[in-house]
Amino acid sequence: MEEITPESAETDAAAAASAPVQPTTTPAPAAPERPAPPTAEIAAAPVLSVHPGHQPSAADSPPAAEAEAENKDKQEKKDLAEDDKPAKAKASNLVKAAQAYVTEQFTGISPKLTYHALAHTEAVVKECRALAPAANLSADDTEALLIAAWFHDTGYLDVYDGHEFRSAEHAADWLKQQNVPAARMQLIETLIKATHRDSKPETELEKLLVDADMSNLARDDYRSRAELLRTEWELVLDKTYDTQEWAELQLNFMLAHKYLSEAGKERYKKALKKNIEDQRDYLKKKEKKDKKKTKEKSDTFAEPKRGIETMFRTMYSNHMKLSDMADKKASMMIQLNAVLISVIITYLGAKMGKAGALSPLMGNNPVLAIPVSILLVTALGSVTTAILSAQPDVTSFAWLKKSPEIATNRRVNLLFFGQFTKLKLDNFQSGMRELMRQKDLLYTNMVTDIYYLGEVLTRKYRLLRTSYTIFLVGIILTALSFGIALLYKS
Repeated sequence: MEEITPESAETDAAAAASAPVQPTTTPAPAAPERPAPPTAEIAAAPVLSVHPGHQPSAADSPPAAEAEAENKDKQEKKDLAEDDKPAKAKASNLVKAAQAYVTEQFTGISPKLTYHALAHTEAVVKECRALAPAANLSADDTEALLIAAWFHDTGYLDVYDGHEFRSAEHAADWLKQQNVPAARMQLIETLIKATHRDSKPETELEKLLVDADMSNLARDDYRSRAELLRTEWELVLDKTYDTQEWAELQLNFMLAHKYLSEAGKERYKKALKKNIEDQRDYLKKKEKKDKKKTKEKSDTFAEPKRGIETMFRTMYSNHMKLSDMADKKASMMIQLNAVLISVIITYLGAKMGKAGALSPLMGNNPVLAIPVSILLVTALGSVTTAILSAQPDVTSFAWLKKSPEIATNRRVNLLFFGQFTKLKLDNFQSGMRELMRQKDLLYTNMVTDIYYLGEVLTRKYRLLRTSYTIFLVGIILTALSFGIALLYKS
């Protein structure tokens, strides 16, 4: 969508009527044919013609004369520098009024419009002021061009898509209040509508306005201006682009764009070409940087590094230590509960045979059978789960016997005996050779091995936790029931 933002500027109607529009030049401070003192002649001479060596010395001329000559020289240099700048159209009273009105209107624009704000309109008007003299526009055409430039984005106050038509309505309403003739109003409305993305500018004025609207593509800060548009689209249209996508979108748009007017081509064509090359270089650098980052992330699979080896070594070591800890804890529970069971069985056997020293205690208080029974059940449950926890667990696949040729399946771990022993020797050897050739397959097997080690550890610690829980609850219940039994006896 084409947009424009210049300052208000237009040639004064009276001044334009008295003389054709030409690049403004600053006349020399003094006419060359007019006689003048020596210092005045120096000021009237071309710049660079006055040199310290040509001036009278301090002893020969008064200090005031030297100061005057220096001031004249500086003034002439300033005048010549201004002559080198492109001429800009001056603003008529009507254009100034339009500037004041539009500036006031833009104070109420949505903050989401980060690109199509007043600054964009002012930039387009500024470009129109530069293009008008270059295209030798008349005062009336310049005035119409600048007014259209001021109003071309006022439609954003109401709508986003199709704002050009609303902008034309805003301009027409204001121009009616200024008693502008209908033909002039129609011309300005047509110019504003020409900035729509689907329109095809035909007249020179329309082409000039569209070129000024798209002048941001030829600016030095084109990329930062594009970022403002990107932000605006995200806030208003909910369209999100990553940096790569946005850079490519901008490059394609710049490649497809062409300036239409002769003045626009002269002013923007070289800068646009330079910015296109700059955008291409930017994309190449970014792609190279992204590839480097991707390579840094993926190179570890192509070329094993110490960090990868250290990670696997540490993981294997941690899993082995955890497995050893689980076995030790299970062994401790087995021994403890085995002692308890032995004592209880011995006690009960003595009771039944009436040969134990403790049998009278049971006979005097039969309720004691309850805590003894709870303790026995606790010991049996705890020792059973502890034994299951310490029981060796080998992860294997029964289907390997039926399909031993599938030695490179991602689920198969050729590094673990529980699985590769299901294979025939030939299949195992071929699988290992393939494993040594493909580093990705090697890492896959190591990761698979760690995964199955984790599964075994999960089972061990779940059963071990159950064993300790049973023992803890059983001991508490045994103590409570024993206390109740003593109270019952008393």
